[in-house]
Amino acid sequence: MIKDLIYLGVGGALLAKEKIEEELNSLVQKGKISKDDAKKILEEAKSKAYEEEQKIKQKVKEALKEVIEELNLATKDDIKELKEICKKDKA
Repeated sequence: MIKDLIYLGVGGALLAKEKIEEELNSLVQKGKISKDDAKKILEEAKSKAYEEEQKIKQKVKEALKEVIEELNLATKDDIKELKEICKKDKA
């Protein structure tokens, strides 16, 4: 489910990028903005999108940690700790 939401977000971002590129190309063809300005705008949009992607990833990680804690599921660290205890007990 979480992967589906992430893929949905990525798909939406790709569609938005394509639409922005189309609009910028249209403005360049109409002479309303220069190619350099269009390139700058696109780079700014990409940078902003990357920042937002990182924020979303962090929020998803935090939400997953909360769910794991609420369900009392063992984490990799918990399992590693148990393995270490078992090794010590065998020695």
